[in-house]
Amino acid sequence: MRERLTRESRGISVMKKEETEHILRVQMFGDFSMVWNGKNIAGGSRSSETQFSYLMQLLLHNREKGVSRSQLERYLFEDRDIKDFRHAARTVVYNAKKKLRAAGFPDVNYIRQKDGVYYWTEDIPVEEDAERFDALYLKAGKEKDPDRQLEVYLEACECYTGEFLKNQTSTVWIAQEARRYREIFCACVEGAAEHLRRRQDYERMERLGMYASKINPLADWETVTMEALVALGRADDALRLYDNTVEYYFQEEGLRPSERLMENLGTLLDHQYALLDVIQENLAGDEEDKNSGYYCSYPVFQGIYRMVRRIMDRGGQSVHLMLCTIVDSKGNPMKDGPMLSELSGRLGESIFCSVRRSDAVSRYGKGQWLVLLMNTTIENCRILQKRINYHFIVGRQRTGIQYHVNSVICTPNGDRVT
Repeated sequence: MRERLTRESRGISVMKKEETEHILRVQMFGDFSMVWNGKNIAGGSRSSETQFSYLMQLLLHNREKGVSRSQLERYLFEDRDIKDFRHAARTVVYNAKKKLRAAGFPDVNYIRQKDGVYYWTEDIPVEEDAERFDALYLKAGKEKDPDRQLEVYLEACECYTGEFLKNQTSTVWIAQEARRYREIFCACVEGAAEHLRRRQDYERMERLGMYASKINPLADWETVTMEALVALGRADDALRLYDNTVEYYFQEEGLRPSERLMENLGTLLDHQYALLDVIQENLAGDEEDKNSGYYCSYPVFQGIYRMVRRIMDRGGQSVHLMLCTIVDSKGNPMKDGPMLSELSGRLGESIFCSVRRSDAVSRYGKGQWLVLLMNTTIENCRILQKRINYHFIVGRQRTGIQYHVNSVICTPNGDRVT
């Protein structure tokens, strides 16, 4: 079971049967679902891309103010070529009532209309996760007791389990609500982190950062986890997290690490006094394989490349940069497809089997790898390509590798092998 952010479990508690009956439980965060007396009515394993689901989402999320006829028609039908929108909307509402009645709901007027505005009935109570999240955020803001405010912030964080109706953010009103809830979640995480920082409760701070990173990725919440790890004396884990985060941002999303993430690492890793021998030993670390090339994330590879260029200003070395690209049977670069991930992994293994331990290797994209070849020649680059092909090509395999090689010491159009 996933460890909770709060000290006591704040999930849905086990209630007596009579307490759980006749309450419509609605999930808006992540995947949409409607559960009535333990039975899934919409969303979840069912498709949420139906007019019934669209109607329920709009009505249940706007129970107090209701939904105007024009808003309902616009959301249900958008740009569809319908001659009589009013009649079409009435048909959807009528069919929704039939579906609710068939699902075992009490025989009441589920959707009422007043002055051109549609409302969900007050006869059937609703528990909506988004509404609860709003209430917890407001409660935390009014709470004066620091201990209680922390618990409410953490409870609110746990309530936010994903983006608001994440599969339908192309719709304007959903996109606006999703943005608003993301901002509230950020405020709750920052508020909770500040309390935990003051308390020096770094164990829960670590869990908070990990949870926030999972729920709201690419928002730099790893900085919260890294701060907690360093405070707990786990600087190596913080460095490992930083490296993994940078690689994930770049490889999966094509993003460079933010200034906040990089500055945070430099601020946190303030090492204690040590002798040079100890520092040198820590810098060297334990190499996993001393006979293969040095694998590193792209930002580290970039730093190595820039340093090598500076060193080479003094001359005396021949360094080349090689780009290995997976191509299809027609010689076109493969940019996507079900086979690309497996081929890219195999290409990486083939490169490591072929390069020297002084060469640096980094995955650049889904089907591309970079190799920085130290003290080598163009002729040796051709030999290396043959070794990589030997390990990569299997049987009658139709895919192959396209190579480009540039000399590091001159302009990008220096020595080139294709």
